[in-house]
Order: sequence, then C-alpha cells, then structure tokens
Amino acid sequence: MQRKFGRSLDELGNIVSFTDAFFLENDIDASVRNIVDLCVEELFVNMITYNTESHADILIEMKPLEHGVEISLTDFDVERFDPREVQPVDVNAPLEQRTPGGLGLYLVLKMVNSIHYEYRNRTSKITFIADRK
Repeated sequence: MQRKFGRSLDELGNIVSFTDAFFLENDIDASVRNIVDLCVEELFVNMITYNTESHADILIEMKPLEHGVEISLTDFDVERFDPREVQPVDVNAPLEQRTPGGLGLYLVLKMVNSIHYEYRNRTSKITFIADRK
C-alpha cells in the first residue's frame, strides 16, 4: 500500500487514516501500531521541516510482514540525510547541558527493529521494520 502526502503538517491526520486502513486491511498486530505512528510522524515531520528546498510530495509505502510491518518514506529532490549518522543524544546529561533537537530520531532508532537508508539522484528513502519484539 502506498500514497503520496503533501509537505504540510496538515497531512498528519491523513497519514493516520492511511495507517488505520493499512492495519485493518492487513490484520497487523496492534502492538506495533504506536511504534509505527511515532516513527512515521517523526520522519515525515523531519522531512518537511529540514528539506525545505523541495516541493515534491513525500511517498509513504507500507508492506505487511509476518510479525509486523515494513515502512518506507521517500523524499524527492532533496539533499542527503541519513538518520543513522546523527550524533546520539546523551539522555543521561542534565537538561541544561543538552542541545535542542535529535530526540525524535533517537527514539525512532531505539524503537524500530531495523532501519535502512538509500540516497540516489536526489531521492532520499528511509525504510524501517517494526514488529513484535
């Protein structure tokens, strides 16, 4: 199942509806739903926030797996940004010593089973797998 979404926070409700339909249609275990919702939202918001040079829609693809789901977000006409290369957040540091940003990606990387990044011809694709652990 795949669908393109405009580069707007207003699309978040449509993304949730898309995910609802996918989970119902494929009888995916509800235990992975919160992980999927958080990760898709975080990655989508990062794409529209930081890839401001593009006006292209973002493609979201969802594929059922035996015990979960594979999700891809593809952003077109953008610079390379591999979320796996972001400096890790020191969650043990006192708040006054932390710099803003990065916590959402930190959570994504901790919550998913695996994450893969591809960049080719100004197209950035992030794919993650979430399943029952």
